[in-house]
Amino acid sequence: MRNYYEKPMELLKDQLIGWAEKYNDPVYFQEDPIIFPRHFAENMTGGGSVLADVEIAAIIAAHLAWGRRSMIVRDCGRAFDEMDWRPYDYVMNGEYRDDDSSLHRTVKWSEFAGICRRLKEIYSHMDSIETLTVPQIRTMIYGRKEDPKAPDKKINMMRRWMVRDDGRVDLGVWKHSDKRDLLIPLDVHVYDTAAGLGLTSRKQKDITTVREITDAFREIFPDDPCKGDFALFGYGIDHSNK
Repeated sequence: MRNYYEKPMELLKDQLIGWAEKYNDPVYFQEDPIIFPRHFAENMTGGGSVLADVEIAAIIAAHLAWGRRSMIVRDCGRAFDEMDWRPYDYVMNGEYRDDDSSLHRTVKWSEFAGICRRLKEIYSHMDSIETLTVPQIRTMIYGRKEDPKAPDKKINMMRRWMVRDDGRVDLGVWKHSDKRDLLIPLDVHVYDTAAGLGLTSRKQKDITTVREITDAFREIFPDDPCKGDFALFGYGIDHSNK
């Protein structure tokens, strides 16, 4: 595979650090699904929201995070309007919109209702979902089958939002998790960029590739490998303008 950068690794490393520093900035995420959990996280300081509001907002926003960002934001707004912008109260009330019309692309309101039902069950005996593993979030919240090879992009993105705590883009509201354990959220675009930069030589877009790309960034950002996600985002921004 041809690398986009035919540079010595040290020069590539410097470029990746530069992209990560530049694009780890809220100005690039004003139209992004992270704005919804951020809304509730900011309201926690005034007592208007609880941690579960942030968690539920992150679960819903991450689930709808595919396609054009403007459409994602529009349809996330529809979901939170349905919740009257009180996600935890809505989930625990137990009365959900549950029909086969589209909420976002192929995601139906009935799928949204299923997520809410499973969250209600979890919050009936837990105060927070922070202790759930990626496979547990996949099966217990999203209701998907177990798949040890799945990259689980949306879940890893959601965990990045909740754990990273540098006070810039991500929220840092999960205080008992280590950002060194986070994994890069892998979709087709991220894979193509990472492969083009020589961060992976694997063809499969699976959890092994996720770990390989994350390990490559761990050499650059040893205490915060998912900071590399902003470098890949930055590469895409820089090269879409060329």
